[in-house]
Amino acid sequence: MIRPLIHYGFHFIIPLLIALCFFPKQWKKVYIIFIGAMLIDLDHLLANPVFDPHRCSIGFHPLHNYYAITGYFIMLFFTKTRIIGLALLWHIVTDQIDCWMM
Repeated sequence: MIRPLIHYGFHFIIPLLIALCFFPKQWKKVYIIFIGAMLIDLDHLLANPVFDPHRCSIGFHPLHNYYAITGYFIMLFFTKTRIIGLALLWHIVTDQIDCWMM
């Protein structure tokens, strides 16, 4: 019961706090980008079954693999993609925490 609360809290609540604390003047835009980063979960539709509560997303799904994660990290070095890269990496961190809780 606690695992989904932590997982979705990290996907929705913590990004709001990050946006408010670190980007106060543009917090709405940053929060929308963080929420938009969840679109990488569309790669779950390629899996069979689509949802498996005992499967770790990291390293399994195409947008959660180590090559993609490297790309998200590289995005941090460019001003125009920095917030998107941060949001994608936060999504990955959240999913990794979920893997550890299995």
